[in-house]
Amino acid sequence: MPTRRDMLKTSAAAAAAFSFPAFVPSSVLGDDKQASANERMTMGFIGMGYQCRGHLGWAANHREIEVLAVCDVDTTRRENAAASVEERARKLNRDNPRKPDQYVDYMEIINRKDIDAVLIATPDHQHANMIIAAAKAGKHIYCEKPLTLTIAEAKRCVEAVRKYKVTFQTGSQQRNEFRGWFRKAAAYVRAGRIGKVEVVTVGVGGPSKWCDLGEEKMEPGLDWDRWLGPAPMRPYHSVLSPRGMHNHFPAWRNFREYSGGAMTDIGAHHFDIAQWGLGMDGSGPVEIHPPENPKQGRGVRYVYASGTQMFHGGPSGITFFCSGGTIQVDRNFIRATPDSIFEKPIGDNDAEQFKDRNHKQDWFDCIKTGQSPAADVHIGAGTVTICHLGNLAYWHGRSLRWDPKNWQFVDGNGGLDKEANTWLDYERRKGYELPEV
Repeated sequence: MPTRRDMLKTSAAAAAAFSFPAFVPSSVLGDDKQASANERMTMGFIGMGYQCRGHLGWAANHREIEVLAVCDVDTTRRENAAASVEERARKLNRDNPRKPDQYVDYMEIINRKDIDAVLIATPDHQHANMIIAAAKAGKHIYCEKPLTLTIAEAKRCVEAVRKYKVTFQTGSQQRNEFRGWFRKAAAYVRAGRIGKVEVVTVGVGGPSKWCDLGEEKMEPGLDWDRWLGPAPMRPYHSVLSPRGMHNHFPAWRNFREYSGGAMTDIGAHHFDIAQWGLGMDGSGPVEIHPPENPKQGRGVRYVYASGTQMFHGGPSGITFFCSGGTIQVDRNFIRATPDSIFEKPIGDNDAEQFKDRNHKQDWFDCIKTGQSPAADVHIGAGTVTICHLGNLAYWHGRSLRWDPKNWQFVDGNGGLDKEANTWLDYERRKGYELPEV
């Protein structure tokens, strides 16, 4: 007889064949009490820094989830995470509350047969290897944005998730949360409520730079080699990995070895909404042009096959300039010109459509039903590719032609842009190569 875990691993196929959840929580049966251990989805967490604390709290308080393991290269963060899960389990009066197992090597979590899903919240340069390994092991995956460090990694992640048929959610929570404003903006634009989209502006910060930090003495308790992973070896510096329980977002995202700067940080949120509004999820522009002075880090121009242009710059958030009006949206407002644009709902379920939904709960629900989450892997990959394309135009100071269907640069004459295609990925350190699918 198949176990609940067997059903979880084949949830997509089961849902398609029978339109029935992969496992039935007690709440469906009219029981609002704590789910028993064999009803819960089991999870492992990888990367226990500042961003992940909220994610861990959500899972530890979820009556249908059991956190079995945590992983971090820093001893203090790892131990703190495990202790917090145990404490929450006691407060919830769970059966046999205990600390989750602790690991330095994320493969220890991925190789466990009793773990159904993983949540990845490491620095960007580590994501791809973890995503691919987890998919190959049949784990459902929630991974923080931006999805990857390079375009080649993004493509490989899509291939892995599709091949192994796991449920994947990118941490682009603007698609579900923030009062539904971003969903509303994208929906009204896609519905043609303000005419043809002519120009879009995305107001976020600029690209990253090569790491120029010095060397600091490293305290015991951090596996620095594993923190660097595929990135080049370099001396330790606390700006990259602050020791202990820090209460800020570390600045590793400022450096090219580990991230794409603000372009891939908040950019992975705002360019995501621009893509959504343009109906270009999983695709992208065909031309990318740097500003006259690429060093200014603003002004990259994207051109889509439709003729629509998107600019990196302008006011914070996303602004859609259309033939019949304008919609601007950010995390603290949404506005339209003329005001009457939002007076008429776009559908019978308009009010329901724009309600807040917990982004992680959306992923959890889709694991059960086999449906696709709001920010599936192809969406996250397409969005981060937009960010990377802009960064490449800034870093190399030249225009690019992009073939989004085949994930490659072309020369405009029917051939490939050989130089630009060498920028799709980078050479990793030995032992940290990008896994095959």
